[in-house]
Amino acid sequence: MQPYFFDVKKQQLILSAAGIVLLLLLWFFGKTVADKTDKPVSQTAGNSEKSAFNIDTHLKASKQKLTIEQTNYVNELENSVSRGDVKGQQEKAFTELARFWHDSLDNHELYVFYISKAAMLVNSEKNLTFAARQISGDFRNEPDAAKRGWKADQAIALLTKAIELNPANDSLKIDLGAAYIFGKGMAGNAEETMKGVQQLLQVVRKDSLNMQAQMVLGIGGVVSTQYDKAIERLNKVIQQQPRNAEAVSWLAEAYAGKGDNVNARKWFEISKQLINNPEYSKEIDGRLKELK
Repeated sequence: MQPYFFDVKKQQLILSAAGIVLLLLLWFFGKTVADKTDKPVSQTAGNSEKSAFNIDTHLKASKQKLTIEQTNYVNELENSVSRGDVKGQQEKAFTELARFWHDSLDNHELYVFYISKAAMLVNSEKNLTFAARQISGDFRNEPDAAKRGWKADQAIALLTKAIELNPANDSLKIDLGAAYIFGKGMAGNAEETMKGVQQLLQVVRKDSLNMQAQMVLGIGGVVSTQYDKAIERLNKVIQQQPRNAEAVSWLAEAYAGKGDNVNARKWFEISKQLINNPEYSKEIDGRLKELK
């Protein structure tokens, strides 16, 4: 694989691609409008390493916003491990804390923190995989690069543990590869992208028809500016899955990165037809203007 270099033009392209596909993911899988307090992907991606997310600081700040009743409840859970079945008590407390922060306050970061701790404590493939996939669905919808990188790290740790328990599970390797690419890889971290690519290559070398692995590899190709490889893989996916809107959007970005504006415009227009959403179409129209 060629060395990974980011010039200004290529970085702008990847940030545009990330913004468009984030919008697509939000439309299908998450909230349709980002929180006003979150910065867009295009403003945060280049600075994720400088503004690393600190969960301890976040936990402290979040506790300060609780009511007296909520504070007492959280303190009770945190102090509930005292004697007897300590591991069982810890797992139950972490699960309850995760549920509290998610259901009562919609605090995704603390939900991720506590479901990770609970799953690591149980250390079963089922628990680790469930928690990792809950987190993966969350961080791919996260517009803040620092939070997204931190969440991806939690998913990576869980998936790595799960693969240790079941090394033959290719689905876990695909999830792990995606966590590297959509986490810090999306923010421009070449090493993380390549880690993800290596996981995915293990899968497609055994089964070249695994379209999920091929698509994430194609996305990794766009992120790492390996456009020809990305186009090859994404076209393969679309041949099998012609209505795969995410693959179509990334294929358009791959052609745009290569400088093939004719094909880029073609696939952007197809993506608009597949999504059929005014907000997405507006974003794509902006990209089309850039390709003139």
